[in-house]
Amino acid sequence: MISKESGWAGRGCGRLRYVAIALTTDDGVRIEAHHDPGPRALGIVVAHGFTGSWRRPAIRRAATALSRVGGVVSFDFRGHGRSGGVSTVGDREVKDLAAAVAWARALGYQRVATVGFSMGAAVAIRHAAGAAGTDGASGGREALAAVVAVSGPARWYYRDTAAMRRVHWVIEKRLGRLAGRVLRRTRIAASGWHVVPVPPDVAAARITPIPFLVVHGDADPLFPVEHAHALYAAAGEPKQLWIEPGFGHAESAASPDLLHRIGGWLAAATDPSPPPTPESIMKL
Repeated sequence: MISKESGWAGRGCGRLRYVAIALTTDDGVRIEAHHDPGPRALGIVVAHGFTGSWRRPAIRRAATALSRVGGVVSFDFRGHGRSGGVSTVGDREVKDLAAAVAWARALGYQRVATVGFSMGAAVAIRHAAGAAGTDGASGGREALAAVVAVSGPARWYYRDTAAMRRVHWVIEKRLGRLAGRVLRRTRIAASGWHVVPVPPDVAAARITPIPFLVVHGDADPLFPVEHAHALYAAAGEPKQLWIEPGFGHAESAASPDLLHRIGGWLAAATDPSPPPTPESIMKL
């Protein structure tokens, strides 16, 4: 089910008019989504990081940059912003991404790619691999054109940085979850995972032959570059790894230049035209 509502974009977005769409996942959660039109050949679904939102300036910047090469669908994961439900921190969020991808297809885009940041990167990888949520329903991978994982973890339960220890406090402690609700509008499931989801590095091995780009900063305060190398090593071809000097973490640290380069990679990776042969070049 899809319904439409109008309103004003959030703080920091210049008070621009928006149209929000309510999607419903296959487990009945209402997900708020937004569409930035672009070239019809490619639809790009952007998945934010933990405690993020499609309304926040960082995702608005990413959508604006990527809309040069394709239309952009952005959305709030369950438990975030005005979406329903509670966050499962990368597990059932696969269903949210699947609903957004299905909407991008319904909008008429010829090919659909996904770009995920941090938690969204882990979800994008698991979705591309066809990973299932804990209730058994598949996230799906129907003919994705490409997948980009920015600042994503390779494995769960990582606590080796101070920043990730703070994240675990927010997720695991009652006071932390209250802080997440009040300060970041993020409602986190208190029960945790009943079944541990497929880890991102295991899921990455199942993406082939979908083109896969791993982007990570050498200044990431949450996940060091070993996570990017693990994701890249696990994946099959075609794949690329970009280690970005001075880049911090996820959408909030992504520069316009990096976002434009990701858009350029998406345009090239999803181009259905066969590469030129020496013979065809000689005929030009």
